[in-house]
Amino acid sequence: MSSEQEHILGEDGQFHIEDEAVDVSIYGWEDWVTFVLFWMMAAVVFYQVYTRYVLSDSAGWTEEIARYFLVAVVFIGASMSVRKNNHIQVDYFYRLMPKAMGRVMSTLVDAVRCLFLGYAIWLTWLLVQRIGGQQMAVVDLPVGWVFSAMLFGFVLMFLRSLQVAWRHWKQGYSVLER
Repeated sequence: MSSEQEHILGEDGQFHIEDEAVDVSIYGWEDWVTFVLFWMMAAVVFYQVYTRYVLSDSAGWTEEIARYFLVAVVFIGASMSVRKNNHIQVDYFYRLMPKAMGRVMSTLVDAVRCLFLGYAIWLTWLLVQRIGGQQMAVVDLPVGWVFSAMLFGFVLMFLRSLQVAWRHWKQGYSVLER
């Protein structure tokens, strides 16, 4: 028996393994907001399935509300990816260019990301102002709530992108360059 097998099986031949400690400190507060919104959406979808297939009388509001919860989960949850800096990136070209040029390009990427998200905040704010008071199609609630979740998500992404850009500036490199 190899030492790895002995470690897993133990001296008594029984299977032994210890779980790693769970560290919840790695999650930001927006992760928990997204988590709650996701499970609220899941509850609505479960209720929709229950009413449709068990009661044979589908609740009409569930599809619209589940769709809006999904929008909120996507936009608020996207700030997690910005914070962790793990959105889709093309790093191949950084391998081909000189290090100084890679640094300039990386800084430019951070600046463009911040500018784009700032512009998205402004556009979403205009959208909320223009059609935020209209009612949802099935539920008698303002559609502005949905656009406010989008706006909140863009604000979170913008703030997190500023943090990432600052971290890259202080470090003197970004993930793209490594």
